[in-house]
Amino acid sequence: MPKKAARTPRNGNRPDVIVDFVFERGLLFLSIQNIGDKPACEVRVRFSEPIRGIEDKEISALPLFQQLEFLAPHKEIRTLLDSSAAYFRSGQPTKIVAQVRYKDVNGAKHAATIRHNLEIYRDIGYLTAEPSPQE
Repeated sequence: MPKKAARTPRNGNRPDVIVDFVFERGLLFLSIQNIGDKPACEVRVRFSEPIRGIEDKEISALPLFQQLEFLAPHKEIRTLLDSSAAYFRSGQPTKIVAQVRYKDVNGAKHAATIRHNLEIYRDIGYLTAEPSPQE
């Protein structure tokens, strides 16, 4: 029987901050997460394009992405962007690059560049309400 390889964490013993777009039931959310095992400090995100959401508010300029001083390990913070239909109808960018910079508690600097293509969500079907139970 083949021996299973020991599994080592991808992010080791440090913070690992990502920015993601989350599609749930026709809504788009913008999420910042520390998927690492240690806290992240002075988290800053710069987007390649301004991202506007509900009521034409510039979501990419929120303090969440400019002034996040502490992000606990395995913590996620989400903000509603818009319904996917409204987002695509308004001509918002679909190819977005997020440059994430942060420090660990010892002051060591870390960075990541994350590329997103929101076109993958354009034609996904979804229910707008819970289906009623069968009688």
